[in-house]
Amino acid sequence: MNFVGIMKKLKVYLADDHTLFRKAMMSMIQSFSRVGMVKDAENGKELLTLMKHEAPDVVVVDLQMPVMDGVETCEKIVEKFPDVKIVVLTMHDSERYVLHMIEIGAHAFLLKNTEPDELEKAIYSVYDNDFYHNTFVVSILRKRIQNKLASHRPYFDKIELSDREKEIVRLTCRELTIHEIAEKLNVSDHTVRNHRASVMEKAGVHTLVGLVKFAYESGLMA
Repeated sequence: MNFVGIMKKLKVYLADDHTLFRKAMMSMIQSFSRVGMVKDAENGKELLTLMKHEAPDVVVVDLQMPVMDGVETCEKIVEKFPDVKIVVLTMHDSERYVLHMIEIGAHAFLLKNTEPDELEKAIYSVYDNDFYHNTFVVSILRKRIQNKLASHRPYFDKIELSDREKEIVRLTCRELTIHEIAEKLNVSDHTVRNHRASVMEKAGVHTLVGLVKFAYESGLMA
């Protein structure tokens, strides 16, 4: 973990239409040691208005909201604020929604009954490492493995990865930073960065969340 990330106080915005839940979440997030500012919105449209004035580091977005739901909100955030990290909150463990949100570019997914310490961990992880894949996401990806392997095996077979590339992908999926991977493998940060970029290009993915999804669907993390 980089020390710049540790020292910086994060700006976190929260969007949820349930007032009591939102205010309780806001108070909880404000108590997190690395969070310096928290703002809230009732829906995606309000959130985007807030972001026009000052972009946050991380947004926590409810999937089901009136006026503008979480899906449309995240699509617009990725388009207009690509550096902002997105944590999606949902009441339902819907495989279809989670996989779609991964494709859009969301960085983490949490059930709304998650424990406070996991929310705190997720906020830090998406800021430091670009993603946070918990047991909720892993279980959904694992459900997809067999069907995906069966239907797309010819595609995956065409993607040739070296042993070093596979090792770097697996360590990335364990949420190690580039520097931590470099130290573990006794190579330079530049080497790790180049290998990871090469794998992402071969796999046709553009985010680390997409890389994690590829790792599970191709069997690297099976």
